[in-house]
Amino acid sequence: MPIGSSTWKGTWKQGKGTISTERGILVRVPYTYASRFENAAGASPEELLAAAHAGCFNQAMANNFGMIGLEAASIETSIEVDLQFVESRPTIRSVHIETQATVPGITKEQFDSCAERSRTNCSISKLLTCDITLDARLIP
Repeated sequence: MPIGSSTWKGTWKQGKGTISTERGILVRVPYTYASRFENAAGASPEELLAAAHAGCFNQAMANNFGMIGLEAASIETSIEVDLQFVESRPTIRSVHIETQATVPGITKEQFDSCAERSRTNCSISKLLTCDITLDARLIP
């Protein structure tokens, strides 16, 4: 079971903390209010969520292609997390997925179906309660 951890010292806006993973992929990576909300150096939990979602989505795509007997030559995905303050609280309003893939032998209809299934069924998509939009392009 994956484990992540965080430390924090100080106030919300002036404090600082670290984010780590049990397997050591992230080891005490610093983060602050400024790194999260003001694009300063350091980690952002939402940016880490976006990276995790992109990885999860790509594996879902590969699995969906495999279920119809096909294999991707490449899948490239980026995730944009729309983080806004709503009633003075940070809120993830939506997530937008942009993906492109090269899959020999796939039709546009098959590709679109695989992309949509990945959008709705990858484990991180299933966890999120916000709107998740998708722009999927098949690269010949």
